[in-house]
Amino acid sequence: MPAGPTPDRWIADRMRSIEMSGIRKMFELASSLKDPLNLSIGQPDFDVPQPIKVAAHAAIDQGFNGYTPTQGIAELREKLHVDVRRLYRHADRELFVTSGTSGGLVLALMTTVNPGDEVIVFDPYFVSYPHLVTLVGGTTVFVDTYPDGRIDFDRVKAALTPRTKAILFNSPANPTGVVYPQETVRDLARLADQRGILLISDEIYRAFCHDGPFHSPAEFNDSVLVVDGFSKTYGMTGWRLGFLHGPKKLVAEMIKLQQFTFVCAPSMVQHAALAASDHDTAAVVAEYQRKRDRVRDGLRDRFELFPPSGAFYVFAKAPWGTGTEFVAEAIQRNLLIIPGNVFSRRDTHFRVSYAAPERTIDQGVDILCQLARK
Repeated sequence: MPAGPTPDRWIADRMRSIEMSGIRKMFELASSLKDPLNLSIGQPDFDVPQPIKVAAHAAIDQGFNGYTPTQGIAELREKLHVDVRRLYRHADRELFVTSGTSGGLVLALMTTVNPGDEVIVFDPYFVSYPHLVTLVGGTTVFVDTYPDGRIDFDRVKAALTPRTKAILFNSPANPTGVVYPQETVRDLARLADQRGILLISDEIYRAFCHDGPFHSPAEFNDSVLVVDGFSKTYGMTGWRLGFLHGPKKLVAEMIKLQQFTFVCAPSMVQHAALAASDHDTAAVVAEYQRKRDRVRDGLRDRFELFPPSGAFYVFAKAPWGTGTEFVAEAIQRNLLIIPGNVFSRRDTHFRVSYAAPERTIDQGVDILCQLARK
């Protein structure tokens, strides 16, 4: 019998440029090791608050298990929109509910980026950004922010071309923990507005700002597209609930696309989010600031750090070898951290996540300091 088509022939060309996430690889490695010290995954180490669980159970019991409107249930959209209107007062700003922040990013890029368009991404970057740009046929243009995460606007301006369609911005930032100051956010927002470039602001960590207030570029540019969600603030990473707001015409196109892709966000989770938005997160944020302090204070005498002002992360320079070599040595000591080249074109740093118990943090810091003396 003639040989049938091989699986290689069925795989689209775009997949050659998309690799398995290094974070997922660490997640799988953690499951194969016995009692590792896991400072690798950016997943909150606190459980979903009880009132939110109760609301989810009640929604299931009350039969809220079917499809919702594509844009989300009206009660949740209105509750979220009240805050958005209070913060930004944009007459043309619309909001809808997405299947996680990642789902929102997919819709944003699929709706706006044509094949051949360029998207500015700041290096280091969240691991999925370049791959999502590739998925929609765009070209990622990297702007370096080493050694401290600072955005150099001369570099940004030099990276802009007639093909620049969008800028992907993340503050507080994963993997660096950098929270950008108001003047940087303002200047980036104004530059995008002046050049007619869409600024997409990933604000999933906005609650975790440890050294000053959070500032969104939407404060300075009415056309900024904001992607946000419930995963990090409420420990709801597996519940897949986000939201997105921006100019009405743009949001309408994304809702149309969501109808034919994700359909809608999980119904019972949308109802539970009504309780989440009333839950006080101050205690959790304060606890994570204390954890940040433990890691920063434990490492800063032996490592060069990006200034860790928010999110769950410290991004440190390997004191010897490459980032990958240093991480390999840490894994030999049962400590899981992420090499910086997962998030960057450089292999000089590593990421520590302090979304972990304090005892694990202290043991991990001790091992890292021992390795630094090697």
